[in-house]
Parts: sequence; structure tokens; C-alpha cells
Amino acid sequence: MEEPSPSPDPPTNQFGSLNDLAHELASLEDLATRGSWRSILDKVSRARSLNLLTSPHDHLIYLSYNVLAFSKLRRFSEASNEIDTLDDFNSNYYKYETYPRLYPNRSGSMIPFSLRFIHAQLPIKLGNRQEGLDRFYLLLKFIREKIKEKESNNLRDSVRIWKRRENSILNCLIGHHLGDKEFSLCLDLIKDLINRDYLDPVLVSKLGYIQMQIGDIEGAKGSFNRVETMLNEKRSYEYFLGEVQFRNLVNRNKALVYLVGKDYVSAVREYEECIERDHTDVVALNNKALCLMYLRDLSDSIKLLEKALERIPTIALDETLVINLCSMYELAYVNHSEIKRTLNNWIVHVAPDDFDASCTRV
Repeated sequence: MEEPSPSPDPPTNQFGSLNDLAHELASLEDLATRGSWRSILDKVSRARSLNLLTSPHDHLIYLSYNVLAFSKLRRFSEASNEIDTLDDFNSNYYKYETYPRLYPNRSGSMIPFSLRFIHAQLPIKLGNRQEGLDRFYLLLKFIREKIKEKESNNLRDSVRIWKRRENSILNCLIGHHLGDKEFSLCLDLIKDLINRDYLDPVLVSKLGYIQMQIGDIEGAKGSFNRVETMLNEKRSYEYFLGEVQFRNLVNRNKALVYLVGKDYVSAVREYEECIERDHTDVVALNNKALCLMYLRDLSDSIKLLEKALERIPTIALDETLVINLCSMYELAYVNHSEIKRTLNNWIVHVAPDDFDASCTRV
């Protein structure tokens, strides 16, 4: 799962720009958007050595970017050591009200949510899966307490933000449990949400994916039909998806049913609808190419992925897509090593720092 941005919540009327929120925050955001993680490490080191960070929240935001950069570069031990310097997230040292002169009329924690997320994720990256899962469940409990607090104060915008965070953590937990084939835990998490009328179409779709994995095809179709009904009733737009993303999700769910039934022509038709609606839908592009490959049309499947990389490199440059493209090269060409080396050289020039170029299998 993608780590959240370390930035605070978006600027309000009190702040005209990101730089009003923290020292040169706009520059950090720009580097992160471009995947320039090594440059972020350099920038943080320079700001610290020159004593440019003058307030507690400046230090926290720069530490958060440093931890994120280490994590992106798979330097997990260094990320863990950095985050351990904070000790207790609930310490008064990290609360606005401790510094009334610096932060008049502000209260609550200065710890960016991204730091809490990475704190939970790091043990898993370092091989301690159970500690990581325990931290994720504690974080989920923390988020749900925040949602209740914001709802009781009728703070709708804050509720929307915290519900999205709850959704991110649940998706992450489900992903970790799926990775260990703990299907019953995944189903319990999702069904609990559905029973509480928490209708996120992505999570309901994920329920369908899990049902497919355990062989419950009819149950999966029922979950996918429920998502389509939600679309027709125009539900769940507010918290989760825009209309285009929602419609593409419905099409991709239909395509998956066709894929399982080996009706690749119908699956291609569904993916084409997605791509026509949103030409940056990488899942639809990748899966359409796979369907074409299963239909023994390697030439068109390769062209489709190559054009995607050429047209939208920052979006399409995904390890899974590149692995699939290299597999197609290996099937289609005798000189596939040379072709993959050319692809690898191109990736080195355009990819973000955290892209794993070994996926080209050169």
C-alpha cells in the first residue's frame, strides 16, 4: 500500500500556501511527487545541519519525510531508528497546547498521520509481522475513536478525512491477511463493516475478490452486484470514489467474472470501456493486455503496454506491469534479453528513486 503524505491537513484560510505550514514544505511535496527520495534525504540533512527548523512541528514534518524517504528506498532499519527517536507519540511534547505562544488556539497532536502509518508498517518490513499487525489494529482503534469524537462535534470535513484513513488501514490489514491466506480474518473485517452499513465500494469489491479466491463464485457475483447497485443509487461518492473511478470499478469487477470463466473477449470489452473513460486506468490497461495474451495476440498486448509506458510513464511505470511486459517479450522474441535491456535503460532515466528495476529480469 502507498504511504500517505507526511504533510499536515490541507491549508485553510489561515494558511495561504504549503510553505506557511512548514519550512519549504512545497519543495518537499514536489520532490515526493516526483519520487526524488534521495534528494529529500539531502534536503532534510541540510535543513537540520543549518538549524533551519525553528518550531516543533517543523522538526516533526521533516522527520516524517525522512522516514518516508528511507522506507521508499527500502532502508527500513534507518527508518525505524529515526522514528524511534520520538519515543512516545502521545507525549505532551508533541501537542500544540504545550506551546501556547507558538500555536495560539490550537490543540491536539502534531504527529502526522503518515508517521503513525509507517510506525505500524515498519515491523512487517523488518520481518516482525505480528508486531506490525498489532500496531495496525491499535492504529485502527485510534482512528475509530477520532471518528466518534469528530462525529459528536459535527465536524463533517474531519469525519471524511478520518474515514478515509480508516479505509486505508483496513485495506492494508486485509492485504496483509490475504498475503498469508488468512481468508476468514479478511471476511470478518469486511463483513463487520458491511453490517454497520459502511459501504465503501472498494472494500465490498475486495470481499468479492476474496470470495473468488476461496471458490465462492456466486458469492463474488453477489458482492459485485451490490457494488453496481451502490453506483446506480449514487451512494458512497462523498467519502470514497469519484464517478469515473466508481464506474471503472464496476467494469473491472465484471471483467474479473469473465476472466474466471475464461471469456477473454468479454473481459477485453469491459476493460476497453474503462480505458475509454479514463486512459490512465493502469489496472484496466494491464489486465486487457493479459487477456489479449491469453487470446494469443501477443503483438497487440505488447503494443498496448508499450504505448501506456510511452504516453503516461509516471502512472504506468508499475512493477507488475513491467514484469508482465517482460514476460510477453520472453514469449514473443528470440532476442528478448536485448529488448529487456533497452527497457531497463529507459526505466533508469525516468523511474522514481524507489522503483525496483530488477523487475525487468535482465
